[in-house]
Amino acid sequence: MTSRKTLALTAACAVFAAGVLVLPVRAGGDKVAFPQNFANNVLFATVDRPDNKQFRELYVSQAAIDAAKKGQPLPNGTVITLIQYAAQLGSDGNPVKDANGRFIKTNIIAYAVMEKRTPWGTEYPDNIRNGDWEYQSFTPEKKVNEKANLAACFTCHKPLDKQDFVFSYEKMKSYVKN
Repeated sequence: MTSRKTLALTAACAVFAAGVLVLPVRAGGDKVAFPQNFANNVLFATVDRPDNKQFRELYVSQAAIDAAKKGQPLPNGTVITLIQYAAQLGSDGNPVKDANGRFIKTNIIAYAVMEKRTPWGTEYPDNIRNGDWEYQSFTPEKKVNEKANLAACFTCHKPLDKQDFVFSYEKMKSYVKN
């Protein structure tokens, strides 16, 4: 996704989230455990985020990739793990790029995880439910980030119902093993 599209999508999510009333139900991140074996899955995308000076890696199972390639919803049990790294910054405060024009990752800032299990999500009203998905944020030490606003995950992903509530669905769909 281009930087402009990423920035526009981020802004749209913020506007959408701001327009939604406070969730009457606490987001159920307690259902999502840290995926200890995420690195055994497919690294299907890397993303440079100029808006927050991050480099991101996304991991998911081969079964999820296969479902996306067929245009199907991701299977029950799918776990998407997003690792957020700080980008190396130059003396001007902007991200340093490698020979391929990509941000250079440094330390891990956080892990963001979304997991799909039937019948998760049934406790949420339709205006915020994201199918059977739940979300959780973890610190670099792989502990639950108690300060994370999981309600924002629901509001931001809600408009993506045509792609199983997943921003990276098209990246899964177009993934080609190197």
